[in-house]
Amino acid sequence: MSEKLKRIKIRGDRVIWAVVIILSILSLLAVYSSSGSLAYRYRQGNVEYFLFKQLIILGTGLVLMYIVHHFYYRKLKSAYGLLLLSAIVLMIGTWIYGISINEAPRWIKVPGIPLTFQPSEIAKLAVVIYLAFMLKKEDVIQGFPHILTFILFPVILICGLIFFADFSTAVLLFATAYTMIFISKINWRYTLSIAGGALAVIAIVVILAYTYPEFERFGTWKERIEAFMHPEGEDNYQVEQAKIAIATGGVVGKLPGNSTQRNFLPQAYSDFIFAIIIEEYGLVGGGTVVLLYLILFYRAIRIVTKLKEKLPSYLVIGLSFMVVFQALLNMAVATNFLPVTGQPLPMVSMGGTSIWFTSIAIGIILNISREIDEKEPGKNISYA
Repeated sequence: MSEKLKRIKIRGDRVIWAVVIILSILSLLAVYSSSGSLAYRYRQGNVEYFLFKQLIILGTGLVLMYIVHHFYYRKLKSAYGLLLLSAIVLMIGTWIYGISINEAPRWIKVPGIPLTFQPSEIAKLAVVIYLAFMLKKEDVIQGFPHILTFILFPVILICGLIFFADFSTAVLLFATAYTMIFISKINWRYTLSIAGGALAVIAIVVILAYTYPEFERFGTWKERIEAFMHPEGEDNYQVEQAKIAIATGGVVGKLPGNSTQRNFLPQAYSDFIFAIIIEEYGLVGGGTVVLLYLILFYRAIRIVTKLKEKLPSYLVIGLSFMVVFQALLNMAVATNFLPVTGQPLPMVSMGGTSIWFTSIAIGIILNISREIDEKEPGKNISYA
């Protein structure tokens, strides 16, 4: 047995590995504590069911991360176009055959087995990988026709397919894509034009939400905007319960398992799990979670500074920004700095698809850092 364990080599940035392990442990504690009402509603009070389910999901995610961190990321060169095409097909299939959540199709059921997944998670990963390979090509990023055809059109198409079903995910994906475009060698006039176009689209969405609230998605967006602008309103139950959880947490919290608001806060185990963490672990626990994500992003930037080639740099920046920005969005919603978005806290919130594809994203980052570590020190290495 010991010989088998010795063969299991975990490489790459050890700090990132440590951050992932800590977040995973915190996830088990937080999900176990916050899923009580869900257990009594659907599992006759069997809270351990959701604990073991989350343990299996996280374990599967760590296995995926381990496998991917051994996979040579450059092999994606022969598959990044197919990956993007598959994401487009899955998103179209979601609109036709998808399972609706909050009046919008977001999930696809796998035939023959009791498993559903969100194709938007695949789309996020596919877009980042596709852009990394495209942005490294000098001929693609020099003229606007090429930029429009090979860079903007695929991003707009994927974001458009996600847009009405999951507005916040579309914004997250576009922000990630724009960050990658911004740091590339694309002319600054084009990047400013893209930013202006994105702001115009957001303005149009707000106008449509207030002009045609009878449409389900427009009405939902309008309600969330108004709930954020007028927090004292009657339709702001989630945010009010989250505020109570945060306010009663104090500096060190009520200690694990002693949350009160988990019984009143909808999605306490998912979208608003950060509020439960603050209630049980206080500002110290909440600040630690923020710090962990910032450390993850800092270590990713450190990896980029050691790279001399564009492809791995774009991959690390795009994937790390996507994970950390999603975490910041979730925490901003829980603390009422942003309207409700429905974004889970990466590697912490209860769920499957998000954790697995976040694990794959981090696995790619670890694979790139592993490549750096395996080079001989002291040499001027070109990562071509």
